[in-house]
Amino acid sequence: MDIKQGFVGTVGNTPLIRLNSFSEETGCEILGKAEFLNPGGSVKDRAALYIIKDAEERGVLHPGGTVVEGTAGNTGIGLAHICNAKGYKCLIVIPDTQSQEKMDMLRTLGAEVRPVPAVPYKNPNNYVKVSARIAEETPNAVWANQFDNLANRRAHYETTGPEIWTQTDGKVDAWVAATGTGGTYAGTAMFFKDQNPDIQCVVADPMGSGLYSYVKTGEISSSGNSITEGIGNGRVTANMQGAPADDAIQVTDPEALKTVYQLLYKDGLFMGGSVGINVGAAVKLAKKMGPGHTIVTVLCDSGARYQSRLFSRDWLKQKDLWSDELLPANFQA
Repeated sequence: MDIKQGFVGTVGNTPLIRLNSFSEETGCEILGKAEFLNPGGSVKDRAALYIIKDAEERGVLHPGGTVVEGTAGNTGIGLAHICNAKGYKCLIVIPDTQSQEKMDMLRTLGAEVRPVPAVPYKNPNNYVKVSARIAEETPNAVWANQFDNLANRRAHYETTGPEIWTQTDGKVDAWVAATGTGGTYAGTAMFFKDQNPDIQCVVADPMGSGLYSYVKTGEISSSGNSITEGIGNGRVTANMQGAPADDAIQVTDPEALKTVYQLLYKDGLFMGGSVGINVGAAVKLAKKMGPGHTIVTVLCDSGARYQSRLFSRDWLKQKDLWSDELLPANFQA
């Protein structure tokens, strides 16, 4: 009998999907780790599980305790699911710029949600710093601290990387992914480099993030902005420190949108904005490396969490990002 032990036992072991339209376009095998098929709907289920297990093992999270986190959404959703499964309370501090779908989901799951204005990390009222203060002031509470908690990247070193390695029989030429906390990118990249130092590990970055500049020059600087949520950063987190990065690729919002809509209408995959950055960067890398390579990225979450934005013609028009070319020629509106 192959029976999973509740929600927790269902996290991970996601399929690796060939992205047919992009593979045929580039002559490379472009593969996406289907993290949207985790039980909480995103790659962040892995980090949430490892962070809570780590707190339990260190004896800092006690029965009936509260897990507090500052998150753009998906980590909070994973934490809320796991807190429900394990009998903890969950309190989430979230920037008020994040999608309504995520906030509604968190509340539905029973988390206490505290939206705060979106301000830079250096500001003491940044959502991450607010969450740290709340955790310190709340009895029997722990701060998940996903950005600087190394249990995050350990989740991917111990699960995501080995799963991809097994699924590809070790035939990986490049790993490319965006970073928010850095856990997914860093943990997987560190695992791959331990298996084969020749695997190219490449950071995908939206406009407005400083990580592209950091990888290229060693200095953090940024320009522009992005509608994508939960990725990009203006600092090097503890999870990213020491992580291998052979190169970085920037993807603009129009490029990411074109990628997301192609995934939907040519590959049948309804994906979120981070996936547009990831797959868009994988395509750019494939064209740079040339045909015959195997490039792996991550399909972080589904488009359902962004439907009122990425898939709203009116919202995209307000952002001056709508183009009729996003839709197939035969599309019936």
